[in-house]
Amino acid sequence: MKHAQRGHEHWPQLIDYGAAGQAHTGELVTGDAYLVQPFPHGVLVAVVDGLGHGQAAATAAQIATATLAEYAHDDIVSLVRRCHRALKGTRGVVMSLASLNALADSMAWVGIGNVEGVLLRRGANQSRQQAGIVLRGGIVGYHLPPLRAAVVPIGPGDTLILATDGIHSGFVTEVNLAQSPPQIAADILARHARGTDDAMVLVVRWHGRDTADTGPSGNAADGVRWRST
Repeated sequence: MKHAQRGHEHWPQLIDYGAAGQAHTGELVTGDAYLVQPFPHGVLVAVVDGLGHGQAAATAAQIATATLAEYAHDDIVSLVRRCHRALKGTRGVVMSLASLNALADSMAWVGIGNVEGVLLRRGANQSRQQAGIVLRGGIVGYHLPPLRAAVVPIGPGDTLILATDGIHSGFVTEVNLAQSPPQIAADILARHARGTDDAMVLVVRWHGRDTADTGPSGNAADGVRWRST
């Protein structure tokens, strides 16, 4: 079972996004889920992977996304801790989440487990730069590692991709930033899904505030390690 989602109408001044996913073969539900939730002056986005697959995994993912949606305005470390408490007694989840702030033109992100996260930026002369989320070992609902969010500057056109381990690593090398977020998400799923697990990919493109400022340059002064590709 495959599904796709696109959206922008509620936050045209901040983001476009697209998501695509599929359940493990033979399952009617997926344990992988995503969230796009606005809050004043920002948007919370997340991808969650319930351990295993089937209904128990889907239930854990649903609890996590519901908790995130209810408290989307909180800082992301507090959000992870809220999820940890809510998920006690379930299979637990791994997750990566990012809080995009339009007032500061910044993104705070954190990952627990193995949900891959990458931020892509177009550079000069057809090049592009990328920065990856720092993943920490643990299972939300069972064991949390020491948590610390990383904060990076973001500018118009920056593209965030979050993907569960049902997507092969290395997908980023084939991403075409000229495509829309729904197109990118669908292509990643079609080309890189393992086929042996639930899979989910969320693609978010930042537009930010209506301003003439082109945003951060992506150089060393940004305080984040960018890699040209």
